[in-house]
Amino acid sequence: MEVIPTALVAPLFNPATFAVRGAVDSLLTEIRRDYPLAQAEVPGFDPHWIVSRHADIQEVSRQNELFHSADRSATLIPQMGEVLVQQFTGGDYNLFRSLVQLDGAEHKAHRRVLFQALASHSVAQLTESMRATARAQLATLRERGGELDWSKEIATPYPLQVVLDAIGVPRVDHPRMLRLTQWLFSWADPDLRRPGSDPSDPEQQARTWKIVLEEFDEYFSTLIEERRRTPQDDLATLIANAEIDGEPMAHSRAISYFAILSTAGHDSTAHTTATAMWVLAENPDLFAALKADAALIPNFVEEAIRWTTPVKHFVRHATADCTLAGKVIAKGDRLYLSYPSGNRDEAEFDEPFRFRLDRARNRHVGFGYGGHVCLGQHLARLEMRTLWEELLPVLEAVEMTGEGELIASEFVSGPKKVPVRCRLA
Repeated sequence: MEVIPTALVAPLFNPATFAVRGAVDSLLTEIRRDYPLAQAEVPGFDPHWIVSRHADIQEVSRQNELFHSADRSATLIPQMGEVLVQQFTGGDYNLFRSLVQLDGAEHKAHRRVLFQALASHSVAQLTESMRATARAQLATLRERGGELDWSKEIATPYPLQVVLDAIGVPRVDHPRMLRLTQWLFSWADPDLRRPGSDPSDPEQQARTWKIVLEEFDEYFSTLIEERRRTPQDDLATLIANAEIDGEPMAHSRAISYFAILSTAGHDSTAHTTATAMWVLAENPDLFAALKADAALIPNFVEEAIRWTTPVKHFVRHATADCTLAGKVIAKGDRLYLSYPSGNRDEAEFDEPFRFRLDRARNRHVGFGYGGHVCLGQHLARLEMRTLWEELLPVLEAVEMTGEGELIASEFVSGPKKVPVRCRLA
């Protein structure tokens, strides 16, 4: 069994690595070339197979019975943190039991709850309200004279409002949802983490997750009761009144459903939108091409998703002995699916380190793949297309006014600061 040198792979397990521009791409390029499917043995963590090639990620992702998401933690977590989670839950490896942490028939049943509501034809009905929210961002841009932190003031509030409005969360509560999202996904970032937490403590991740889950439980338990008494035309009503196998959805599952929808539902879109502007501000020729042909916006959005890859990994667990890319995987082995690596795989993408508007075959894994592909992908695409359709006609030029900054997070991350100056028509 081939083992990746610890010095090479250990930074992939460190949230701080993801805050250094280019660092992850550099180490993953070397891993893809020299150790495309090999084990990582990093102190403090259980061994993981690092799945770095696009084809192998897809192969694992399409076999949901062979490679489970919920038998152990679906995300990277230190051994001490996993023990703490089991203490919190009475033996369960997962604090949350959202779609990410479900398998088999249970996963399919819960996925059906919002499948139709988040299908492409359904989210298209949100277009007009989405455009109104996008125009509000344009108003902010004008009020600031075109100069602001694009990540904080445009890219973050826009999808936050779209998604939480669709759920039915009052706007007065949107800041609370953003705070909890940052604590959950950016638990190690010095600017966004929970106050008082210490990311050098391997138990902090699990403790923060527990605090976040408790706050979500407190908030959404009330919303569930309200929607059961008075149903409305929103996603909260569908979740609150959902039945699984003829019975009301379990409370823990409902809270987890709300939690993932209220966090991942906007956070990854925000990171992609922030990165997209960063790319435009640094590449005037790219901006000019997009400005000249609005029909390129869908291509631009897809390439921005590939380029950003906001979700960095998920962990799968082999349910039986098997073979992957010629390597023997034993039952119980853990597989770390590296989406940024898959989206820079030279075997899949021509010029993977170039941002190309003309990329005709863009089979990125930015939304995952297979049975666990992101349920909100159609909503996310529509949000991003709509924003750029509204903004591009009035953007004459964009430039960076300082250094951009990335979030320190090994799970979901992107820019936390994109200072730009926009010349407006």
